[in-house]
Amino acid sequence: MSAGSSGAATLRRADGHRGRGDGRLRRGARRRLVRPVAPVSGVTVVGLDAAGAPPHPALAPVLAAAGLVVGAARHLAAVPVPAGADTITLGQLAPALGRLAEAVDAGVPAVVLASGDPGLFGIVRRLRAAGLPLRVVPAVSSVAAAFARAGLPWDGAAVVSAHGRDPRAAVNACRALPLVAVLTAPGAGAAELGAGLIGWSRRLLVAEHLGTAAERIRAVTPEQAAAEIWADPHVLLSLADAVPAGPGPADVVPDRATVGGMRADNQPAAAPAGGWALPEDRYAHRDSMITKSEVRALVVARLRPRLGRLIWDIGAGSGSVGIECALLGAAVLAVEQDPEAGATVQANAAAHAVHVRLVTGRAPAALADLPEPDAVFVGGGGVDVLTAVVARRPERVVLTLAALDRVAPAVGLLRATGYTVEGSQLSAARLADLPGGSIRLAATNPVVVLTGERQ
Repeated sequence: MSAGSSGAATLRRADGHRGRGDGRLRRGARRRLVRPVAPVSGVTVVGLDAAGAPPHPALAPVLAAAGLVVGAARHLAAVPVPAGADTITLGQLAPALGRLAEAVDAGVPAVVLASGDPGLFGIVRRLRAAGLPLRVVPAVSSVAAAFARAGLPWDGAAVVSAHGRDPRAAVNACRALPLVAVLTAPGAGAAELGAGLIGWSRRLLVAEHLGTAAERIRAVTPEQAAAEIWADPHVLLSLADAVPAGPGPADVVPDRATVGGMRADNQPAAAPAGGWALPEDRYAHRDSMITKSEVRALVVARLRPRLGRLIWDIGAGSGSVGIECALLGAAVLAVEQDPEAGATVQANAAAHAVHVRLVTGRAPAALADLPEPDAVFVGGGGVDVLTAVVARRPERVVLTLAALDRVAPAVGLLRATGYTVEGSQLSAARLADLPGGSIRLAATNPVVVLTGERQ
């Protein structure tokens, strides 16, 4: 069952008599609800196994005592609804919420049937938000079933949903992390996600109709996924492609701990254990061509990296800004025209166990076919690069400028294209030792940091 499904709720009695289609009971049924059919009241949410196993043994007694049963048509057809119990077939959830609240107030036990684990991107959240007292009896979720079919561990997997929301966040999670499960929806399924992952080294496992006779599990590339028509519902597993695939879905990728040098914990919502705004000596770089740690701290804060966002790092140099955004969970594209510097970016990313996709080319031409960013760091290039960036309308644009004569044109361009601008000059002085044990302050070059936020 999905809280985001459409259509009207339909009420019927277990004996086949239909009530009004807006989720309201007939008058006689309302009178019956004031007399509890069992001493236990409240709402029991029961998951029906996505892997096709029989219902949980707890379902039989709660169903036998229920005066109201709510579920999708396929769920109601799959269980023995007791004679005399009222049912609501979902559709829209709002009428069902009202009827469940009435049942709770009247002391009538109610059962809500759902798919798999209803606490995992399921109806439990909506029922809790409505203030209903709940008991939840979960079954195997579609995500757990998909990983089981693949024979893969998933204790560190990120689980995201593209159902009823912008699928870009799900795509960016797959771009950023080595092991992601996506709950899909029509128009936000394997084809759309696959199209968004072209250019990233990923293999996709698509599980259709789990637990049914029509179940099908296929391992595909992003390109293959984008070219297919997939049956709904299905679950997509996105797996970092570190080694050649074996003969079956279980061999699509190696174990989590060996995936391509990427962080094994797969949990970017937590701050990286090693911190951020790291010292320059934590990165390979040439001739001090690296964003200094004091400046990097502000730049990363302004970019607001997190899971579900895509950051462009233009003029990446050592890649330090993009790498630290990746450490905080963002998907990152690094654009660098110098192949030698590009190799340094990749080496630094590997050293910090993150994935940064490198695009070798000169901006702005190299930006033309890149996926839409949420935020952009411009560490190199002139007005033409900034013009190309703002034309893509990211939420935030962050620039670092050493030359003061470039500040006013950049501010003017950002404001003229609908961005509010704030800026700071950062001048740091670091402790340095002197002979004899004395200490002095060694100044770093001042840098102007500009932040444009789209209005």
